[in-house]
Amino acid sequence: MHKSIARIIRPALITALAVSTLPGSILQIGAQSPELQQRLADIKQSSAANKQALARYMWSEQQTISLKGEVKKTQQFQVRIGPDGQQQKVELNPQAAPPPSGGRLKQHVVAKKTEEFEVYGQQIAALGRQYAQIDPQALDQAYQRGDISVQPNGAAGTVSLIVKNYLKSGDSMTLVFNQQQKALQAVQVASYLSAPSDAVTIAVQFAKLPDGTNHVSTNQINGVSKQLGVMIQNSSYQPVS
Repeated sequence: MHKSIARIIRPALITALAVSTLPGSILQIGAQSPELQQRLADIKQSSAANKQALARYMWSEQQTISLKGEVKKTQQFQVRIGPDGQQQKVELNPQAAPPPSGGRLKQHVVAKKTEEFEVYGQQIAALGRQYAQIDPQALDQAYQRGDISVQPNGAAGTVSLIVKNYLKSGDSMTLVFNQQQKALQAVQVASYLSAPSDAVTIAVQFAKLPDGTNHVSTNQINGVSKQLGVMIQNSSYQPVS
């Protein structure tokens, strides 16, 4: 009798122990703290409300590309949210690049290098915007895997959520959330483009409009290996008539 009971209990116990050690297992999900669940819900709700509020505005965006600390290109855009929920941008006062000096070979080399850093700049800028626009589904998936932790900040009323493997395997994103204002204050990211060796760091700062709408004020994206940076600055928000 005792032997038959043991034969039943032992496999069940082994299975339970195995499940408890799996990443994102049911036992781990249930162990997530109520505080983490609440902060995550606050961030998703705040981000959704602000995205909807921003659809009523148009604003100016300045994008500056720098190489080894030297400004190479500056562009101005008028931006608004389209019917599909994505940003629509129109460049203001576009200027043609001056022709490179020197012989034909040198001109070709300079033109090719310029095109390369501009393409790379646009690639890391697009990555920076992805992290600045919080994806609720990606957050939920990270939570289910057990890849989110919460920790208090030194600043009163703020808390940080550390998210691992958010958009890419091995990336890390820190969300700084103001609990009193129910709004994101900053996002800090360590990520990469196609491979971890092509590291990209992202630092996003948020600000509030007079009606309380939270928006990205600055987004600094750095391509570490190429020493190329893109600074995005948003300003002059106006209601769309």
